Amino acid sequence: MLTDMAALGWLTPRRRSATARSVLAGEASAEAARKSSQDVPPEEPEFPVLGDDKAAAFFDLDNTVMQGAALFHFGRGLYKRKFFETRDLAKFAWQQAWFRLAGVEDPEHMQEARDSALSIVKGHRVAELQSIGEEIYDEYMAERIWPGTRALAQAHLDAGQKVWLVTAAPVEIATVIARRLGLTGALGTVAESVDGVYTGKLVGEPLHGPAKAEAVRALASAEGLDLSRCAAYSDSHNDIPMLSLVGHPYAINPDTKLRKHARHLDWRLRDYRTGRKAAKVGIPAAAGVGAVAGGTAAAIALHKRRR
Repeated sequence: MLTDMAALGWLTPRRRSATARSVLAGEASAEAARKSSQDVPPEEPEFPVLGDDKAAAFFDLDNTVMQGAALFHFGRGLYKRKFFETRDLAKFAWQQAWFRLAGVEDPEHMQEARDSALSIVKGHRVAELQSIGEEIYDEYMAERIWPGTRALAQAHLDAGQKVWLVTAAPVEIATVIARRLGLTGALGTVAESVDGVYTGKLVGEPLHGPAKAEAVRALASAEGLDLSRCAAYSDSHNDIPMLSLVGHPYAINPDTKLRKHARHLDWRLRDYRTGRKAAKVGIPAAAGVGAVAGGTAAAIALHKRRR
């Protein structure tokens, strides 16, 4: 700085003063730039981490990976194939209306709805439902996959991680969707079968709420995963137990309660819907294995369109 000032001696006082101010301004600017670059926090590490074999991703299905409810679309396909008759829809529509209007999961009504749903698949072969599921995926589901969520799942796959669907939908249809999307597999509600034929009973309870978290915990243990390095994605506050298990929770197309919870805990949010409100069609996940419950939703949607 002193050398620079001495070199200005040959200039006129006025020009010397202006040049000195320029030198000072330049040096001050350079110092500020250097200081500000040191103050910038380090960039967030890239996620998902390439080659982290202790990490995996768990995706809810309905309104997270796919627009609408899988059971709704599955039910449409089964009704089209005459798995149940129109007169059954009145009963199922009443059960659906109870869940939607009461806003609570009354055990008695839930059991009745599950029994009704299971009665439809009772006596059918598992292989038959799996084959029909392939057709239904092409007819109703393929075009409803959210591209944004699909890209998130692909990022985990590209990083060498396993990606699982976790849903209350029947495991057979969940497995079809996972395979079609190139994912690792699916955790879903399991209906009991003997010699490849459905008995009309569930194994345990529907994979809903806390049950999803238990399924993820069990799978992580079996696969040797570190849940603090895993990610989970969902649209519903019912999945807060699952989201809370992992180190990287994401709220995707979140409902009001999940959005509020996610903001409070600084979870990441993604919303791929064009409107402010989600287009939620279908049944409460707790209603069970669903073949028929999907048909119920179809009946309700049809009724609304005709009003």
